[in-house]
Amino acid sequence: MTRYYQPEIETAPRETIRALQSERLVDAVRRIYNNVPFYREKMQRAGVTPDDIRSVDDLDRLPFSYKQDLRDTYPYGLLAVPLRDVVRLHASSGTTGKQIVAGYTRRDLDIWADCCARALTAAGCDENDVVHVSYGYGLFTGGLGADGGAMKLGATTVPVSSGNTQRQITILQDFGSTILCCTPSYALHIAEVLHQNGLTKDDIHLKAGIFGAEPWTNEMRRQIEEQLGLKAFDIYGLTEIIGPGVAFECGEQTGMHINEDHFIVEVIDPETGRVLPEGEQGELVFSAITKEAFPILRYRTRDIGVISRGKCACGRTLVKMSKPRGRTDDMLIVRGVNVFPSQIESVLLSLGYPANYRIVVDRKANNDSIEVQVEISNDVFSDTVRGLTDRGRQLEDALKSLLGIAARVKLLEPGTIERSTGKAVRVIDKRKLLD
Repeated sequence: MTRYYQPEIETAPRETIRALQSERLVDAVRRIYNNVPFYREKMQRAGVTPDDIRSVDDLDRLPFSYKQDLRDTYPYGLLAVPLRDVVRLHASSGTTGKQIVAGYTRRDLDIWADCCARALTAAGCDENDVVHVSYGYGLFTGGLGADGGAMKLGATTVPVSSGNTQRQITILQDFGSTILCCTPSYALHIAEVLHQNGLTKDDIHLKAGIFGAEPWTNEMRRQIEEQLGLKAFDIYGLTEIIGPGVAFECGEQTGMHINEDHFIVEVIDPETGRVLPEGEQGELVFSAITKEAFPILRYRTRDIGVISRGKCACGRTLVKMSKPRGRTDDMLIVRGVNVFPSQIESVLLSLGYPANYRIVVDRKANNDSIEVQVEISNDVFSDTVRGLTDRGRQLEDALKSLLGIAARVKLLEPGTIERSTGKAVRVIDKRKLLD
C-alpha cells in the first residue's frame, strides 16, 4: 500500500497545484522585489515589476538567476529578511570560488524537513525505522536535511555523518539501522568495506537507502541494491534552492517527484534560454516560492533533465523529473564531441566493473585525449597480461561505440583510486590546468 506524508498536496489535482503555485509566485516576487535590492535592480533592467507577474504563465518574464549572482552578493546580499530572523546558515563547498551561502528562518527549516519527510515516506520509512545518516553534517546541507525529515516522521535518527567507515558498519549492525542516507559512491564504499570484513548484506538490516548529492546511474543503483540488500532511492536538491528534498523518488522509480508547492520547475534550452515543452531535454531551472530568508527565482541549475506531468502509478500528481543526465558545466568537449561522465559510468557498470573510476582528459600538441582509469577486482588483476589486454580492448570498443571517439583504458589494482566520504571526484581535466 502506497503511503504519503502529506497526501493533500502529493495527490492534489493538477489545477489545484497550479493555482497554489501562482498564488505563491505572485507573493514571492513581491517580497523579493521589496526586500532584495539585487533582485529589484535585475528586474528593473529586464523591465519587469511585481504587477506584471499574475500567475505561473508569467514566470518566463522574470530574469534568470545564476551561481555567479550568489557569489557576487556573498554572504548576505540575497537575504530577504533581517539577519536576526535567520536561525541557520548553510553553504556549498566553494571549490571553484566563494561559497554559496543560504539562510533559513524557522519556517524555512520546517518546510525543508517536510520535503525530506515526503522523500523518506516514499522510500517506506516511518516512526518504526532507524535512519542512519551518513551525509556530512555542518555547512553541507545533506546531513541536517535528512536528519530533519527523519525527525519529522518520528523515526530514530542516527547522525553518524561521513567517514570512519569501520565504525559506520559496526553501528549499522549494532543499532539495527534500516534506512541509509548518503552519497551513492559512499554507499558502495560501505559495501566494499563490509565485504572486506568478511560480512555480507545479511549481516546488516537495511531495507532502503536514499542517495543523492552526486549523479549516479541505474547500473550503479543495481550494484548498491545487490551489495547492501536494500532498495535504492534517488533524492535531488541544491544548497541554492533548499538542500536535499527538492525532488524524490517513489516506489515506481520512474522519475523524481518535485515538491511543486514549494518549487516551480522549468526546462530551458541552455544556449538560448527558451522554455522547452514537456518531454524535451534541457537545463533544469527552479524558483523557490515559499522560502522566507533566501528565496530565489529562475535559478539555472546546469543540470540536464526532462520533466513529465502524467499521473504516476503511485498516486502522486506532482510533476516528475528524470535523473539528471549530466551537467552543462560537467560536460566535457573532447575533439568536438560532447562527453558526460555518466555515459562512461553506464558502460563500466554494464560490463560488470566496479564504480571506482576516474576520467583523465589531457591535451598534447593541440590534440585532446581521454583516459578512463578503472579499478578491477584482485582475481581479474592477477590474470595474464593477454587477459588484461583483452579486457581493456573490450572496454575501449564499448566506450568508442557509445561516445563516438576513442578513449584509452587503464586497468588499476583495487584500492588505487582514493575513496571519498562525500561527493566523488570523477574527472581530472588537465587541459584546464594548462590554460
